[in-house]
Amino acid sequence: MKRIVMVLAVAIFFVSPFVFAESEHAGHDHEMMQKGDMQNEQEDLIDVGNKICPVSGEEIGGSMMGAAYEYEGKTYNFCCAGCIDEFKKDPQKYIDKIAEEKALEEEK
Repeated sequence: MKRIVMVLAVAIFFVSPFVFAESEHAGHDHEMMQKGDMQNEQEDLIDVGNKICPVSGEEIGGSMMGAAYEYEGKTYNFCCAGCIDEFKKDPQKYIDKIAEEKALEEEK
C-alpha cells in the first residue's frame, strides 16, 4: 500500500507542472500572436531594392528564379537561394557590394 501511495505522489509531482502550465496559457492564442508579430515585422522591413545579386553579380529576375532574404530589418534580393547561403557567411561584405552598386547607379 505504501508503494502505491509513493508512486502516486511521484506521478503527481512530475505531472502537476504540465497541468498548471497549460491552464495558465488557456486565456490566449499563441498562433494569432505569432501571426500578428510577423505582420508587424514585415511592415517595418526596408526593401534594399538591389537589382544585381551581390554574390554572383547576375541580374535578378534573369534566367533563374530570384530569392529574397531578410537581414537586420532589410530585405536583400538574390538571383537564387544558393546565394543566400553565401551571403549568410559574411553579410557585411555583400551589403558593402550593394552600397557600391547603388553609388555607381546614382552616378549614371
